[in-house]
Amino acid sequence: MKLLHILTISLLYSFLSYGQDYSISGKILDTNDNVIEFANIIVYNESQSEVLKGTSTDTNGFFILNNLESSTYILKVSFIGYQTYEQKVVLTGGLDLKTIRLEDDIEGLDQVTITAKKPTLTREADRLIFNIENSALVEGSILQVLKSTPGVLVLGDEITVKNSNPTVYINDRKVQLSAEDLNQLLEGSSASSIKSIEVITNPSARYDAESGVVLNIVMSKNLILGYRGSVNTNITQGVFPRYDAGTSHFFKNKYVSFNVNYNYSKDKINRDNDDTVNFLDNSNTLEQSWNSDVNRNRWSETHNLNTNFDYFFDDKNTISLSSSALYIPYFKYSIDNSTTITDNTSDFLSRFTADNLSRDNKYNVGADLNFRHSLSKGSLVFNGHFTTYNYEKKQGVVSNFFDINNDFQSASAFNTNANQNTQIIAAQIDYSLPINESSEFEAGVKTSNIKTDSDITQFDVDLNTGNETVDALNSDAFDYDENIYAGYANYASNTDKWSINAGLRVEQTNIEGISLSTNQVNTQDYLEWFPNASVQYNISDSYNVYANYKRSIARPSYSNLNPFRFFINENYVVSGNPNLVPTFLDHAVIGTTLFNDLLVIEAYYQNYDGAISEIPRQNNATNVIEYISVNFDKTVEYGFDFGIDLYPTENWNVYFVTSIYNIEEETDFGNGFVTKSQWSNYSALNTSLTLLEDKSLNIGLSLVFNSKNIQGFQLVENRLISELAVSKTIWNKKGIVSLSVSDIFNLHDFETQTQYQNQFNRQMIDVDDRYIKLGFRYKFGNTRLESNERTNDLEERDRLNKVGN
Repeated sequence: MKLLHILTISLLYSFLSYGQDYSISGKILDTNDNVIEFANIIVYNESQSEVLKGTSTDTNGFFILNNLESSTYILKVSFIGYQTYEQKVVLTGGLDLKTIRLEDDIEGLDQVTITAKKPTLTREADRLIFNIENSALVEGSILQVLKSTPGVLVLGDEITVKNSNPTVYINDRKVQLSAEDLNQLLEGSSASSIKSIEVITNPSARYDAESGVVLNIVMSKNLILGYRGSVNTNITQGVFPRYDAGTSHFFKNKYVSFNVNYNYSKDKINRDNDDTVNFLDNSNTLEQSWNSDVNRNRWSETHNLNTNFDYFFDDKNTISLSSSALYIPYFKYSIDNSTTITDNTSDFLSRFTADNLSRDNKYNVGADLNFRHSLSKGSLVFNGHFTTYNYEKKQGVVSNFFDINNDFQSASAFNTNANQNTQIIAAQIDYSLPINESSEFEAGVKTSNIKTDSDITQFDVDLNTGNETVDALNSDAFDYDENIYAGYANYASNTDKWSINAGLRVEQTNIEGISLSTNQVNTQDYLEWFPNASVQYNISDSYNVYANYKRSIARPSYSNLNPFRFFINENYVVSGNPNLVPTFLDHAVIGTTLFNDLLVIEAYYQNYDGAISEIPRQNNATNVIEYISVNFDKTVEYGFDFGIDLYPTENWNVYFVTSIYNIEEETDFGNGFVTKSQWSNYSALNTSLTLLEDKSLNIGLSLVFNSKNIQGFQLVENRLISELAVSKTIWNKKGIVSLSVSDIFNLHDFETQTQYQNQFNRQMIDVDDRYIKLGFRYKFGNTRLESNERTNDLEERDRLNKVGN
């Protein structure tokens, strides 16, 4: 009975103490007993791998951290000019630390040291984490950071990871923009609040099935009460000058957290092409060569606005309203083309010029409403999303034709009007349940609807009278309706020896596309399952092995399913393909990390069922080259990755990654199967360090080499991408001056070649990517604050692509 009594009392005590919240409080003074106002108080978990809570001292130097569970914590107190105070706290009840005194941080100003604020690499079973906080990279744009991220390749408007287009997230929320708009957003957004880039090659079932590879941009969290802000501006000199400016503001108190970010950019971007199309006869022998010199210029003014508002009802309930807006009121695009036509002996036959001028107007506005409720064990998150996207394009093309004697022969002209309006509505519920200290279960459901209405009208123009006549064959209207219903379950467990993540996602897709002029109806109705699994075994603190597998989907973009034919000139057209079907990808990886993440070795295999790729197809009878997206019958990629993260000295960091891989593509274009295979190499070398006693000078250098490779039956030649970034803090670290140089060796330009069956063409592309950028940022308010900046997203919005190029 005595033992039973003791057990009863123990159980009752455990029950009463379960769920109780404790606090840590105290007062911060200097060694002269002066109050330190706005000192930062941060609580970490015992391993210091995660920040749990934060606050700052009031005008009397007092602080209090509430709602802490019984556990062991690391408490850190910091303020500019004082040494950081650190204390281990075992919390079993309310704790008053009384008075904490900070010691002065005395620096010898005549002493010069080298201390690295370095990007670091962390490899996990399902992702690579590139930590850049406080490095020189944060003074550039987000796009510059991505260019320096190992495994990420930026070619023009296209971002690729292992030859596939990743889904871009910011703070685990997807950015819903077309490739071109996304590029403009990332180029015009400051990287100053970025903590890390996560290259997630095996996303869990919580992510949409279309997220085969995820680039998650992790922003620093806003933990400290108060206000901070910044203004920034950059001037870039490439072929033409470009300008951008922005401002960010962050505020947090006990009940509210709010941030707003605005960026404006004014650009003129140049691009030169040297194109050759070799038109063949019925025996695939050269008949004519069309050599084109093409100059493209793009003028644009872009406004980006992102806001996030959190209201904390109490410790268990939070509501958030987030919005993102991209507005491009001015977008002008000119294409000046001069084409010379020669016969198979290189004798001149004729030539023509084509001048194309287009003006666009578009906006993309998205809003999310989130409600998070913390249960006694676990949490529920409700999300509602709405996006509206509008795009208008007006194009005029004039062509002049000259005969074999180079005498003017004739002229022609046409105009094109294209419009697209898209609405997206989605709702999602996510449930998270901690099973114990080392494992968690997640489940959720989602539904989304996308409606897009688009039309294109082409007019033939009489150059004598200016009268327009509708070209019915090249005019159309297209209505698209897509519904996706999804559910998922995911289990994760992390112990000292094992890390396991396994999940299953199921998605039902219903699509209907209607061409109003032809009454052509395209319907797709399919139910698909998407499993994923990853496992990591830690042999010791220094060695581990891991493996993962994921199945994902890539749906055709709305414009790719649109049957429109958009003519750039009379012999160059971009076409949609209503017969496209989704791509299904199986991706498997095995790997190991050695010597405390010093060396990483991986082998991977990717099989694409119906890979979608936009390729050039020349019609040798009509002398028209058409860019159209098609499904390939077979695409297989496999290879080996090696990564090393070195510290040649205590203060200097160098990391190097290299991938040796093979891509094989195969499909039947109607004249028998075509097969292409190519071994290639991708390598990236990055180094960074910080100079001076006050750590105010940061330097970073990035080199990326991509050898000859194939992309959509096109052979892409070698390319070396280089960038140097330098930043210097001034004015007591409130001001930052930055300088970056891109394409140091003038090797960013590249060449593509297509040669199989009756296809024979090439492109030499000179991109406007060699520039010098000078920037300045000024921080004000409580500059010790960290940001929780978010950008909202939905899986569906990234398929908002414009009509034409």
